[in-house]
Amino acid sequence: MSMVLFALVLRSTDGLPLSATTDYEQDEGLQETKKQIKTLSEKLICFPSRCTLKTGKFNIHFTSSLGMGYLMVCMENYPNVLAFCFLEELQSEFLDRCDGFLVRNAVRPYSFNEFDNFLQNTKQRYNSPRSLTTKISLADMQSELKLVPTYQVSPEDLRSDFSRRKVFQYKSITPSQQLEPVSLPGIISCVLSIFCGGINLLQGFHAIEGFMQSYNDEDFNDMIAFFLCTAACLYQFYLFAYFSVRRNSKSFLAFALICMSNICLFDLRNVWQILFHVTVGAFMTLQIRLRQLQCKASDYNV
Repeated sequence: MSMVLFALVLRSTDGLPLSATTDYEQDEGLQETKKQIKTLSEKLICFPSRCTLKTGKFNIHFTSSLGMGYLMVCMENYPNVLAFCFLEELQSEFLDRCDGFLVRNAVRPYSFNEFDNFLQNTKQRYNSPRSLTTKISLADMQSELKLVPTYQVSPEDLRSDFSRRKVFQYKSITPSQQLEPVSLPGIISCVLSIFCGGINLLQGFHAIEGFMQSYNDEDFNDMIAFFLCTAACLYQFYLFAYFSVRRNSKSFLAFALICMSNICLFDLRNVWQILFHVTVGAFMTLQIRLRQLQCKASDYNV
């Protein structure tokens, strides 16, 4: 039997199913589990945005946002991080492919059957996680699951009216995310990053003066480049100091902005100055990547 067994996209406001995978499994326990999906779909809007319901040897994972719900049934030993990466991929693709107006006005079940092929293909990919052609950002999803733990839905929640008060209690016990202590290289990178940001800020103000006097397009472009470089340096410092979801990706984008800004400033800086700013940005990017959460998530060997 496969690990990922069933996937469904539905409208969370009323539980209307819009797209689903083809059901090839005939396991009696699975069919019994799927009977709970209808009850769950009708109450989906009442639950937190990321939940899990355990039913025997199966798990029902689901997420909801923007009036939509994305649900999957998998074996109980299937890693949660992969399950929610699967649901996140469904959400991203469905929002990109399907028109929101048609979704809101749909009245016929499974009216978005053109999305079924993507559901089926994605299900097959996640049934062989080692053969995924693109590596999923497991570290980012692990961080999200630690930041906002999955709410465990109980059978009592399905049978009774789920109280919104439970949602607030659930959110209040979310653990705070603390990064590892700052190392000496980390302190040095912070000082250098702030120093570069200060230089860029000062030169940006000089560029404003030049632009106000000449109204030259080149002065305006230089001014923008200086301030963008300043913002990127300060943002890298923020990412190093505080936890943020997808902080590695954000730090790389900030580093790319530093590189592009310095390329635009090639006429105003010599090679050594540009190399200094780019090196500091790269060093800061490395330190952000090395400074992890104090409690690391489990390795799922994917």
